[in-house]
Amino acid sequence: MTAPACAFTRDAKILFKHCDPAELVFFPRFFEMMNDVVEEFFDAIGFPFEHFHQHGAIPTVQIEAGFPHPSRHGDRVRFSLWVEKIGRTSATLRLLTTSGDEVRMTYRATMVLVGENGRPKEWPADLRQALSDFLDSED
Repeated sequence: MTAPACAFTRDAKILFKHCDPAELVFFPRFFEMMNDVVEEFFDAIGFPFEHFHQHGAIPTVQIEAGFPHPSRHGDRVRFSLWVEKIGRTSATLRLLTTSGDEVRMTYRATMVLVGENGRPKEWPADLRQALSDFLDSED
């Protein structure tokens, strides 16, 4: 599996704080790292998370993850994020973590935009367009 050309990417080093006593990434830390990448992505496209949380939120309603190869303290990894699908009120994001040509983690998350009342609401047109720029037509 490879990330599409449209993906948002960020490189990082696996730190001691991410690892268990065997110096492998403890899987909940990967979820924290993925959330960081999602938040950085929304910042990069001009829609910081903190603005959503003033009048609602974008909760994750479904997650699928795989860990085909371990990551260790000191490894250099690349996080790649792209949009698989944009619905009326939800979007499915794909994230891929690699080190060189080796896949370390796969992640698919569906998020829903909700208003202050906690009910789903439509993506604003400008946000929908910004997400569309990262939509992979191959998915």
